[in-house]
Amino acid sequence: MSQIKKLFTDGIFDKNPILVQLLGTCATLAVTTSITNGLAMGLSTTAVLVCSNLFISLLRNFIPKEVRIASYIVVISGFVTAIELLIKAYLPEINKSLGVFIPLIVVNCIILSRAESFASKNKPVLAMLDGVAMGAGFTIALVIVSAIRELLGNGTLFGKAVMPDGFEPSLMFVMSAGAFFTLAFVVAGMNKIMSMLKKRAEKKEVE
Repeated sequence: MSQIKKLFTDGIFDKNPILVQLLGTCATLAVTTSITNGLAMGLSTTAVLVCSNLFISLLRNFIPKEVRIASYIVVISGFVTAIELLIKAYLPEINKSLGVFIPLIVVNCIILSRAESFASKNKPVLAMLDGVAMGAGFTIALVIVSAIRELLGNGTLFGKAVMPDGFEPSLMFVMSAGAFFTLAFVVAGMNKIMSMLKKRAEKKEVE
């Protein structure tokens, strides 16, 4: 249980792919104009992470070291294609909104890094849980950034108006500059929270 707890603590807090490791920032900056887009991208990436981690873990003893990266990319691209086809078939609006960023999950640093650093060295169940944990951390970060940008840029959440009538949206937050500023403030907030928690833990140890 302690190992599973550490996986989720790492994925969501200590090694959050976006807020700590700053991986997958291209997708983060591009798709976080609304919570719906951020959530869809996060869940799609999580599905690919879980499936690719499982498959790579199962084949870890059969993939030659010399071609492991190429093999990982083939596995990842297969699952990305499957997710893309499912989204096109059942969620056409999401597919239209996210556009090219669904197939670009193939080159997301998060997925390849987890395949190389964790899935290829651990058993299938742990590899799947790592995919869930990292995917959860990625999705949470996307939703936070999306919520801020959508609220300040459009005055809405999930496409529904939530701000008072006199509120004037700031168009900057739906543009690229707004994405950079929002991500920077969220990362700074995350660092502050983690620093406070670390100091509190050290204080308890001393006591």
